[in-house]
Amino acid sequence: MEWLDQASVGFIVVFLATLFLIGELLVKTKGLFGILGLAFITLYFAHHIEGAASIWILALYAGGLMLIIFDGKVTGDGTFGVIGIILMSLSVAVPTPGILYGVLAVFGFLLGIVGALVFLKVFPRRGLWDKLTLKDKLSSDSGYNSMNESYKELIGKKGKALTAFRPTGTIEVEGERYSATSGGQWIEAGVDIEVVSADGTRILIKKMEQASQTSS
Repeated sequence: MEWLDQASVGFIVVFLATLFLIGELLVKTKGLFGILGLAFITLYFAHHIEGAASIWILALYAGGLMLIIFDGKVTGDGTFGVIGIILMSLSVAVPTPGILYGVLAVFGFLLGIVGALVFLKVFPRRGLWDKLTLKDKLSSDSGYNSMNESYKELIGKKGKALTAFRPTGTIEVEGERYSATSGGQWIEAGVDIEVVSADGTRILIKKMEQASQTSS
């Protein structure tokens, strides 16, 4: 396998190994990607490592892969995943015969991870990192609902237009400033207003009648 002595070939082999192994973690392919990935990485390590060194290099690679899986299934915050990527990068770089070869091997590894993301658009995805996605969604929904409720409490309250409305601007209600809309009505700055409705983050106001008009 003298052809694996070439840095460009090593780059391609590491890229394909990573592409399929990470792809196996991300999408459902009935183990096909896993088999292909293991075949390529076995070919790579079989050529570059031998003797006692093979044990710790393989342990480094396998340990990094396990950390990525652990991150996806348990923690889901990316911390262990990053550590795993670093360990796997070291494992493919250390046994290479030169600096250029090592750099290309690491680059092929990282490029393989990025390339594996394309599989998400083609194949059914697995549940890795769903916990993180769900957490972000719940946090976003919670923040939106909290803001929505606080804005609804403004309905019926009176305040002042801090800027001219044509038809959007800024109001002040009970010492707090809010962005609002007048629904097409032009309102000058300094005019007293009343909050008519609040739908999501959209606050609709109207101009209050002047005291003279009210008394009449």
